[in-house]
Amino acid sequence: MPLSLLAPDPATPCTESDVICQWLYKATDSAWLADGGYYLLLKPIRIIVIILVAMIARALLNHTINKIVARTAQGKVPTMLRPIREKVPVSVLNTGAMFPERRRQRAEAIGSVLKSMVTVGVFSVAFLIVLSEFDINVGPLIASLGIVGVALGFGAQSLVKDLIAGLFMLLEDQYGVGDVIDTGEAVGVVESVGLRTVTIRDGRGVIWYVRNGEIIRIGNKSQGWATVMIDVPIGFVGVEEATAVLRQSVDAFANDPEWSADFVEPPQVLGVENISVDGAVIRTVCKTSADRQWDLQREMRRRLTEALEASGIAAQMQAARAMRTSVPAEEPPSAP
Repeated sequence: MPLSLLAPDPATPCTESDVICQWLYKATDSAWLADGGYYLLLKPIRIIVIILVAMIARALLNHTINKIVARTAQGKVPTMLRPIREKVPVSVLNTGAMFPERRRQRAEAIGSVLKSMVTVGVFSVAFLIVLSEFDINVGPLIASLGIVGVALGFGAQSLVKDLIAGLFMLLEDQYGVGDVIDTGEAVGVVESVGLRTVTIRDGRGVIWYVRNGEIIRIGNKSQGWATVMIDVPIGFVGVEEATAVLRQSVDAFANDPEWSADFVEPPQVLGVENISVDGAVIRTVCKTSADRQWDLQREMRRRLTEALEASGIAAQMQAARAMRTSVPAEEPPSAP
């Protein structure tokens, strides 16, 4: 560029500090073009640069979020959290590994929310910067948008409540696909999880759509470990004899290679839990992985029943019950 084109000319409509205006006037000899050169050249370039920077920033942030989501979906845990997982029993860790769909859906849902927030935040800032390039005062606009946001928040507060509750549910991993949960009125298996609703299928096959904002408390029966509790009525037979038979049965059950991996702790026969008109009740408990609790509970009931039958205690209970029902009630004495 010749230096003569940058030399200030007192006849031009430009100020001495406006280099672009001086250059356009020297090159085109047009006062109108020189006066609007800032808006014709510099403004569009600045706006294009702002949009490009916003798109690049959004792409980088989305790429980072996608990498985090992919690592989370694969079950990779940060180094600082590994000591915590190592303290958990292996059977409990295997429970979570059986539901990769839950982990994947939770990671994708959180990633979708984060990417939406990044898109809105980055392009909102870019839009405000572009407006400032046209010498528009963005202060009143921001205040107006704030008022509109408050109005929408009041009008759709139930929707906002559902979304916030769903977001915290995902972040805290309260429940996921495959979990058996109790929401109060709806109890069943979680089929899908969203920011606004959760879909539950109960034992009768009915699908329940429950809004996250309406859930006050959640009982999750599928996280970590569970306690199987079985009360066995023994009637009025010998308690020590029945306790010994039940303890022998649960010990054999815990040592069975087919079931031993499902126990977090060895089962225990606690003793007499209750006494009623029908006799004593002995309680047996064991701790197992959450996903195997129902299968293990059915198998333990079967084994305890067979143990009582094999020892003859069940026959003694039936005989005692038959004698009680066959004895006629005493007639009250007649009045003198």
